[in-house]
Amino acid sequence: ISGGCCMPLPANLDSSDCAVTELPKPHLGEPRDLSSLRMQPAQEDELTLSQNLDQLLSRDTVQVELIPEKKGLFLKHVEYQVTSQRYKISVYRRYSDFDVFHEVLLQRFAYRVVPALPPKRMLKGGRSSYYSGRRRALGRFINLVARHPFFSEDELVKTFLTFSGTDVQTKLRDTYKKAGDEFMTNRIATLAKEYLPADIQAQFSTSRELIRNIHNSFFKLRDRAEKMAERSKENATDLLLFGKELSNLGSDSSTIPCFASSQSSWGALRQSLKSLSVEFAVLSDKAAQQGRREEDDVVERLNLFLDLLQSYKDLCERHEKGVLHEHQRALHKYGMMKRQMMSATVQPKEQASVEQLESRIVQQENAIQTMELRNYFSLFCLHQETQLIFSYLPITSHILGAFVNSQVQGHREVRNNLSTTLSSDSPTLSRSCNLKSALNCFCKVKQRPNKDERYCKKDNHLI
Repeated sequence: ISGGCCMPLPANLDSSDCAVTELPKPHLGEPRDLSSLRMQPAQEDELTLSQNLDQLLSRDTVQVELIPEKKGLFLKHVEYQVTSQRYKISVYRRYSDFDVFHEVLLQRFAYRVVPALPPKRMLKGGRSSYYSGRRRALGRFINLVARHPFFSEDELVKTFLTFSGTDVQTKLRDTYKKAGDEFMTNRIATLAKEYLPADIQAQFSTSRELIRNIHNSFFKLRDRAEKMAERSKENATDLLLFGKELSNLGSDSSTIPCFASSQSSWGALRQSLKSLSVEFAVLSDKAAQQGRREEDDVVERLNLFLDLLQSYKDLCERHEKGVLHEHQRALHKYGMMKRQMMSATVQPKEQASVEQLESRIVQQENAIQTMELRNYFSLFCLHQETQLIFSYLPITSHILGAFVNSQVQGHREVRNNLSTTLSSDSPTLSRSCNLKSALNCFCKVKQRPNKDERYCKKDNHLI
């Protein structure tokens, strides 16, 4: 183009040579094919609990302390200071607050293990021992709840452990009304059947029988441990009285006859007995500490696991008497309606009554379908709660370790205290009775018993 005029092409140039050559197009495929390259989330097994005992125990530790008795308008009542290590807050609760919390927790998690509360009224024992026992039971209850893999993340538990307002009971009920029961909020509640194994009923029966036997054994272990802890406390009293009598014996100022004083070491031995009441008072205190140690570390852990086992037993009964019974009752009612419908088709009736009966049948079918879904969800939860029981079983090693450590510590304290006293302060007593050697033998026997040793039943001595 020159001066607005188009110049002609050379004669020897073909017009096709001026065409633009098309570049090759890359083939990327369809966009939907790229979706397979996305990172896939890990497939979770909804039915399996992955937490072990240490992980469950580390979820939270809640301390429940008894506040001194308060006077109400008409009746006296006590309060408890509840301190959550997880939320780092302390709140004050009455027994009635625990009662309402237990009520709404059972309504929301009807298909889970909800521990029972201690009785409200005093059954036996003094007032102080009753309040102390109830405080321990409330502590076990709230710790089992706060460490449960599903309860611990629920708003009800957080409200109970953190709400510091004036009316926690109303707050708990309002929280439950907003959330509803677990079946209404769990995302896989209506799909629970797909996750259940084919032999779920057989597995449930086998596990239930096994856990029943475990419950019976732990119940007997708890009784034995309670008696041993009680004997340690009684031993503390006996040691104190024993020391006092030795002191009284050593304080006797009666003159020793001359025919006995020349050949007897009683005079020097009697002087050595005076100070032993102090040493036996120390031993009494050590024995009392051992009793409290066994009560806190052994008996209390046994009670904790027994509370969990009992709540599993209650859950099984709720499943059988609640969900299954209601399902069977709904099926029976549905059968009666179907028979009424068949008789209505044979015997002519008013159209309105027939339509009403058909509507009731449809409603009953929907109710039965919902109950079937709840039944499968109940089995789903039962399977998970069974796993929770087995996750807690390693607590047996914790209990056994605490028992052995308490026994070893108790006997070591007896040996160290008496051997030091007899060797330094009472040489006459030590030489005359050879007590140091006897104490060494006693502690070796208690700490490392020999399977070949036999005891004389009459004198309770080694043979």
